[in-house]
Amino acid sequence: MILLQINQVARLFGAEVLFENMQLEIQSQSRIGLVGRNGAGKSTLLKIIAGIESPDKGTLTKTKNLSIGYLAQNSGLNSDTTVWNEMLDAFTAVRQMESRLRELETLISTQEIDSPEGQRVLKEYDQLQHTFVEQNGYSYENEIRSILHGFQFDATFYQQKVQDLSGGQRTRLALAKMLLQKPELLILDEPTNHLDIQTLAWLENYLQNYQGALLIVSHDRYFLDKVVTEIYEIARHKMMHYKGNYSRYLTLKEEQLALDWKAFEKQQGQINKLEDFVARNLARASTTKRAQSRRKQLEKMERMERPQGAEKSANILFKIDKPSGNVVLQLEDGEIGYDKHVLAKNITLDIRRKDAIALVGPNGIGKSTLLKSILKEIPLLKGTLHYGTNVSLGYYDQGQQKLQPQKTILKELWDEHPTTPEVEIRSVLGSFLFSGEDVEKTIGLLSGGEKARVALAKLAMNHENFLILDEPTNHLDIDSKEVLENALIDFEGTILFVSHDRYFINRIATKVIELSPEKSTLYLGDYDYYMEKKQEEAELLALLEQDQVKEKSVSAGKQSFQQTKEQQKIIRQLQRKIGQLEENLEQIEEEVSQLELQMTQPDNLNNHFALIELQTTIDEKTIQQETLYEEWEKASLELEQLDS
Repeated sequence: MILLQINQVARLFGAEVLFENMQLEIQSQSRIGLVGRNGAGKSTLLKIIAGIESPDKGTLTKTKNLSIGYLAQNSGLNSDTTVWNEMLDAFTAVRQMESRLRELETLISTQEIDSPEGQRVLKEYDQLQHTFVEQNGYSYENEIRSILHGFQFDATFYQQKVQDLSGGQRTRLALAKMLLQKPELLILDEPTNHLDIQTLAWLENYLQNYQGALLIVSHDRYFLDKVVTEIYEIARHKMMHYKGNYSRYLTLKEEQLALDWKAFEKQQGQINKLEDFVARNLARASTTKRAQSRRKQLEKMERMERPQGAEKSANILFKIDKPSGNVVLQLEDGEIGYDKHVLAKNITLDIRRKDAIALVGPNGIGKSTLLKSILKEIPLLKGTLHYGTNVSLGYYDQGQQKLQPQKTILKELWDEHPTTPEVEIRSVLGSFLFSGEDVEKTIGLLSGGEKARVALAKLAMNHENFLILDEPTNHLDIDSKEVLENALIDFEGTILFVSHDRYFINRIATKVIELSPEKSTLYLGDYDYYMEKKQEEAELLALLEQDQVKEKSVSAGKQSFQQTKEQQKIIRQLQRKIGQLEENLEQIEEEVSQLELQMTQPDNLNNHFALIELQTTIDEKTIQQETLYEEWEKASLELEQLDS
C-alpha cells in the first residue's frame, strides 16, 4: 500500500534552485535510504515529507491519518521528568486504556449483566480489551526496558532526569522514544550520530524488523547496506531512484552511467551523419527533398544531455617528508583516565611502520583520551610510552578545537606555513573544494563538513609520517569519505584512528584494537574479521559456561586460598540463582502468553467474568515477573562485581 507520494516537488531560495522535479513513493514496508552531498537538500526534503516545511512547487499526497515520526539531526529530548516517565509517555493511549479497563472491571462486578447499562459496559470492555491486546498492553514495560537496554541505558538511568543527561544521551533517548511510538512512517536524519558500534549493530537489527516504513538519511554506508532496500539520490538538483542497498546502488549507478554514455554517443553519431548529409545535399536539386527530410528529422529529435559523471570531489593527498623507523610507538601496561579516575588499564600498543590500526570500544571507554595521552596532551596514569626514530605526529581532532574561529580559511593555513607562497596555499585549499572567494570565509561561520575539510587540509600540508585521527569521517558526506579513504589507503606512513564508521574501518584498518576497562585486545584484520573473532569468542564462552568448565581468573593480591575458595562458592551460588531466576522468568512469560491467548478464545470473549478472572491472574503474574526481574538485576550486579 502506498503511504505517501511526492510529485514534481521543488525547493527554491529566490532564484536559486536547491532541488526540483522530485519524485518519491513510500510503500507501507519501504526501506529507503536518501543520499547525496552535504547541501544537496536531503534534510530539507525530509522536513517537507514530514510536514514541517512546504514545497515551493509540486504536491505531496499521503494516506488519511498517516502517523509520521521525524527525528532531526542531533535533536535530543528536552524534559524535566525522569527517563522512565518520558518513555512511558510513548504509551499514553495504552495506559489510558489500561486505566479504563480497571474501571470497567469494577463496574462489571457491581452491575446487573442483563441490564442495558450492564450490556453497554460489557460491550465497551470487550472492544477495549481487544484493542489493548493488539497494542501490546500487557508487555509495554518490558518493551521499554528492551529498547533502553539496546541504547545502553540500564536500570540505573531509569530515575535520572532527562535534562541531567549529556547531549548524546538525550539524542539516543529521543530515538528510543520514537521507536516505542511505532509510527507508520519513521523518518530519521542521521540516526547513527552518537552511537557506538555495539548500539549501531542493535539498531540495525531492530530496524530490519520494524513493522512500518523507513526513510533514512545517513552517511554510514555499512548501516545503509544492512537496513535499506532502495536508494534515492539527490544530485545536481535532481533525483534518481535505485533498487537495492547502498553497495548495489553504487554498482547500478556505474552501470547506468555507462549505458547513458553509450546511448549518448550513439545519438551523437546519428546527429553527425544527418548534419553531414544535410550540409552536402541541401543545395543539390536532385537531393534537396531528402536533405530537407533529414533536417526535419534533426529538428524533431529529442537530444540527450551529455551524461555527467561524479560531481567534483576533494583531491586529498597525504605526503611524508621523511619515513619513520620500523617501530613507531610502543606502550606497555598503560592506564588512562582523569584525576586518578581510571577509564581503561592494561593497555598494550606495538605500532609498526605502515600499520593502519582502528581503535574501537564503547562510548566513554577512553578512546579519545588514549589518543591524547599518546600525544602527551593528557598524562598517562600509568605505563611506559616510547616513540620510534624519526616519528612525526599529525593529529585530527574530531571537535576541530585547534581551528581559530576568527580566522579566514586562507589565514588558518598560511599562518602555520608563512614561508609557503599564497598560490601554493590556495592550490591546496582548491584540492579540498575551497576556491576563489571561498578561502576568505571565516572559520566560525563554516558548516561541520567545511571545518572538517579545513582540518584535513592543514593535516595534509604538514607531511607527518604518523597520523592520529579521532573520528575523521564525522561531518563528511559519503563522497568526501571515499576520497579520504583512498588518500589514507595510498598513505606511505602509519595510521592510528578512532571511528564508528564500520565501512571506513573495513577499508582502512589492517589491525583492530578493542579497548575495554580491563585491557586492550589486538585483532589482526579489518572490522569484519574483528566481528567474526568476537562471534567465535562469544560462542566459545557460551560453550564453556554450558559445560561448566569456564575457568575463573584468580586475582593477584593478598587474598588467601580460603578467601578465594569462598568467593568461588558465592559465584557458583549466584550463577545458579541467576539461572533459576531466568528459568522462572521464561516460565511466567510463557504462562502470561497462554493466558493472553485464552482471553482471545471465543468462549472467554463472551464470558466477561472469565475475562476478569484471567486478567487478574495476568496482573498477579506481571507483579511476580517484576519482582523476579529486580532479583535478577541485583544478583547479576553482585556477580559482575565479584568477577571484576
